[in-house]
Amino acid sequence: MATSPEQPDPRRWRALAVTLAAGFMTLLDVSIVTVALPSIQQGLEASVAGAQWVVSGYALTFGLVLVSGGRLGDAVGRRRMFLIALSAFVLTSALCGAAVSEPMLVFSRLAQGMAAGLLTPQNTGLIQELFRGAERGRAFGMFGATVGIATAVGPVLGGFIISLFGPEQGWRWVFFVNIPIGAVALVLAARLLPAAAPRKRSLLADLDLAGMVLLGLAVGSVLLPLVESEQGGLSSLWWLFVAAAVLGAAFVRWERRMLRRNRSPLLDLRLYTETPGYAAGASIATVYFSGFTGIWLVFAMFFQRGLGYSALQSGLAVTPFALGSAVSAVVAGRLVSRWGRRLTIAGLGLVALGLGTVGVVAQLVPPQQLGYAVALPLLVAGTGGGMVISPNTTLTLDRVPTRLAGVAGGALQTGQRIGSAVGVALLASVFHARINGAGHSYPVALSLAMSCSVGVVLIALVLAVLDHRRQVERGEAKKARSVTGAGPLE
Repeated sequence: MATSPEQPDPRRWRALAVTLAAGFMTLLDVSIVTVALPSIQQGLEASVAGAQWVVSGYALTFGLVLVSGGRLGDAVGRRRMFLIALSAFVLTSALCGAAVSEPMLVFSRLAQGMAAGLLTPQNTGLIQELFRGAERGRAFGMFGATVGIATAVGPVLGGFIISLFGPEQGWRWVFFVNIPIGAVALVLAARLLPAAAPRKRSLLADLDLAGMVLLGLAVGSVLLPLVESEQGGLSSLWWLFVAAAVLGAAFVRWERRMLRRNRSPLLDLRLYTETPGYAAGASIATVYFSGFTGIWLVFAMFFQRGLGYSALQSGLAVTPFALGSAVSAVVAGRLVSRWGRRLTIAGLGLVALGLGTVGVVAQLVPPQQLGYAVALPLLVAGTGGGMVISPNTTLTLDRVPTRLAGVAGGALQTGQRIGSAVGVALLASVFHARINGAGHSYPVALSLAMSCSVGVVLIALVLAVLDHRRQVERGEAKKARSVTGAGPLE
């Protein structure tokens, strides 16, 4: 049922709940499989490289299609794309769980990542379409909370599922659990999501196929060396970064050409120059994810290899972060309209404080007591994390035109995925360098990784402070023009 801005869809909150549940699954699968790698190696007799591709392959194809998925949703209808992508995600989850060989699992995982990348941008597009005013801020707050919580609770849920079904077959249920949830979401989405208006032009007229290819190759050239970093990808595939720069420049030039010809570009570059807050928010998100997401792999290696924890115990050890993030994200989503960028600044400060304290505690507390000693610092960091992702998502996307909502959300998520890949490669390299070097000290390796994470988070903090200052200066200039009677500057 189509509705006007003056008559919002009465089913909008139920529709949001369904789309967020589906989005939660796709984002959860980024981190939940990390703790399942030993189970996958045992159950399939998979190689270390093959098991690693189960994680990195998903991240690779997820990031490759995010912007294209957003553009497809803008062009053909977000409900249609949501149902297609969710169906594909359920099917590929079943294939992953039923895999009988390493190649089958890796191939299914690549396809699952692509389905997730097509699905995720539809969430932000539907929020733009269904909500207005203060409600939109609350909806974006809930979406941001979903992103943060899904990332944080993945290791906990993965450890619980493996402990429930056993180390040999538990990994299969990490994938199978998506099937009933996805099936219910499909039925509800078909009933609740609004249908798109009839198309006035053909699909091909609205799709920038050359832009899709150029951007996909550029993003892939960045991600592939990063996701292969633990297998020497940075040293053997460094030339792909050069190729990415060339492809990225070609993509920008092509998109500008599309605009000059009044064609529909894949990514309207005016998002970054004419949409208030978008460029700053996307930059903050990319840098923050570079410092934040790599900690889960570091914690998994530290607790399981260094302290001998089981997958479940390792997940429970980082539960305080997930709890803090869950609560603060919901609260921050309601406060963002009042406090704005100041919430992000405070959150980044708490993340840096919490993770920095973990690094210090690792040096002062005996290893057997570290699981308890890091609980409070992780709670502080998690509380800060919820105050970063949720408000920043709202501030970044709130003023994006509805016609560009899907591609804007896809571009934001692409930056987050690239940031995540950078962060995992960076923190894992720092951690392994100490483990494989003199001393073989897991606590020292943890401290070094946390210091590195804090350094990157502080860069995001500087970006947030600069953006806040620009907002204050613009507000003061606007007041001054109002007092003097001058019109707005064009």
